[in-house]
Amino acid sequence: MPTFLNFQKAPLGVGVIIMILLSIDWNVVAVKAGQFVLSFSILILLHELGHFLPAKWFKCRVEKFYLFFNPWFSLLKKQKGETEYGIGWIPLGGYVKISGMVDESMDKEQMKLPAQPHEFRSKPAWQRLIIMLGGVTVNVILALVIFIFITWVWGEKYIPIANLKYGVYADSLGKRIGVQDGDKIIAVGGKPIVKVGTVGSEIIMGEAKSITIDRNGEKVELQIPQGFIKELNANRLGGFTYIRIPMIVDTVFKKSKITKGDIRKGDRLIAFGNKKIEYGTDLLNDEGHIKDTTVTLSFLRNEKDTVVADVYFNDKGDNKVAFKSAGEILGTKQITYSFIESIPAGIKRSWQTLTKYIKNLKQLFTSNEVRVRDSLGSVISIGGIFPGQWDWESFWTLTAVFSIILAFMNVLPIPALDGGHALFTLVEMITGHKPSDKFMEYAQMVGMVLLLGLMAYAMGLDIWRLFK
Repeated sequence: MPTFLNFQKAPLGVGVIIMILLSIDWNVVAVKAGQFVLSFSILILLHELGHFLPAKWFKCRVEKFYLFFNPWFSLLKKQKGETEYGIGWIPLGGYVKISGMVDESMDKEQMKLPAQPHEFRSKPAWQRLIIMLGGVTVNVILALVIFIFITWVWGEKYIPIANLKYGVYADSLGKRIGVQDGDKIIAVGGKPIVKVGTVGSEIIMGEAKSITIDRNGEKVELQIPQGFIKELNANRLGGFTYIRIPMIVDTVFKKSKITKGDIRKGDRLIAFGNKKIEYGTDLLNDEGHIKDTTVTLSFLRNEKDTVVADVYFNDKGDNKVAFKSAGEILGTKQITYSFIESIPAGIKRSWQTLTKYIKNLKQLFTSNEVRVRDSLGSVISIGGIFPGQWDWESFWTLTAVFSIILAFMNVLPIPALDGGHALFTLVEMITGHKPSDKFMEYAQMVGMVLLLGLMAYAMGLDIWRLFK
């Protein structure tokens, strides 16, 4: 007798999980996951190489060099000389195991034995400091190099605020503070906005008290009430405002199913079923619900003729008809750099990335509007940042951003991080007294508990957001 899934009889939690799994576009997930794994593999390998090379230069024995963690077993491993190289199965980091060093391996038995000349603990403090800061140094250099080459190869491309001839669509959060459809947000907290897509982050980062809009040529200042930034941050900048542009056909793919009429490049969508359409935002609350059905679409052709086509939407809501992007319709500004010009521009971009991250981190402790539970995320959130289609500019930009963040996080004076080990070494160099191995073991344990607890909390938040 055949067995079928009965959602009505299944436990509520199981039904919710199944619904979530069925609603996910796994092709997009695969692309995002592929970019995430490649990006973090690059970052981890080069970070650990930053520890590995100086350790070898100073004649330390490196027992293991691993990409990803490998508790119980490894996906791949190969012994070469005194070092075992391998790939673990938990993609949350990597490590090099240096003899005579208190690290995440917690090899207490080795530390009970007398120090050997090839061990980390036998080396002068200045050599140990260089080894510990090697990973951070490599991440900083990597971010600088990537940003310089991104600036040289792609330059800067953005939509100027002045090009928003159709203004914005005001969603629920925008309407709450008085934004109306067609407005243009031209300043946040008195600071002029130059690029489209930066308003939300400027409001949060600056904890702005007001925004200035251009409404039919008249400047109007709108106050931002208490609690607005908290909700905007919790919504990941969603629910505020969106660019308004007409929906103009760019490509009709061969896989599209048009059962009646035809669609051509340049046609402008003016009706979706019985609903009149002026801008793409008119479909924000409707299009996502159209799946596995045929809809009658009306278009304006050559700005004078109305044509009708019956178009099939598949089970993912895709009709295989692509529309022009905001940049194509509104126009973009392109800034190009020579290689020489890209060096200071890339360095500046690295510095801006770091200062923004530090400012955001500071807000977690000082702001009543920015909460940890709304800002913290695990590998799920990080992976979700990558685009759903492979884009090398986005890939390298995000890799550079994560590299500078990884460098900063690792240099924090927390036990179990590079910065914690570096701090103890600096104290030793200043005072002339080396912390005992037992003290280092306890400090490492405390640091690992803190980090693992933070990772578990972040993972829990991401899982909760999925269900929410």
